[in-house]
Amino acid sequence: MTTPVFILPGFGNSGPHHWQTLWGLRHPDWQRVELGHWDSPVCDDWVRRLEAAVKACSAPPILVAHSLACLLVAHWAKRSTLALNGAFLVAVPDPQSECFPVTARGFESVPMEPFAFRSLVVASANDSFGSLAHAKDCATVWGSSFVDIGQAGHINADSGHGAWAEGYELLQQFASVKTMSGER
Repeated sequence: MTTPVFILPGFGNSGPHHWQTLWGLRHPDWQRVELGHWDSPVCDDWVRRLEAAVKACSAPPILVAHSLACLLVAHWAKRSTLALNGAFLVAVPDPQSECFPVTARGFESVPMEPFAFRSLVVASANDSFGSLAHAKDCATVWGSSFVDIGQAGHINADSGHGAWAEGYELLQQFASVKTMSGER
């Protein structure tokens, strides 16, 4: 994949056994965006850091977001005019969920506007951080393609996904689709 790829971990910064970390080790040219304050994130701060990273990139990147970072992408998309090659969004959380981290500030209202870039939402039927219906609603409004991978928990290391080969294949398929400008 020659397109730049940014890894956007969610709350807690995906640990050493999380698929994002393992994919990053597999692809040292991919950039893990340092969003900071992993256990007490502030949406506006994360949006500023993502804006700076995308602005500094030599070409429009693909964002690979997990959980809270999916909401970051939605907030960023509402505010930014910068181009993306696309966004691969896994395990979209619902801020109204009982499991949503109370120390995450500014993510409470999810922007429900179409993205100006292509995107794919990957969801699980038994994610305690957000229902399948919530993920489908977000995908529909954002204009995202949608994949339900069944009973997969929060699609992280704790739910047994490790390197998550199925997800990697989905990302490869997503990345290989030609964009509107005809680029890969």
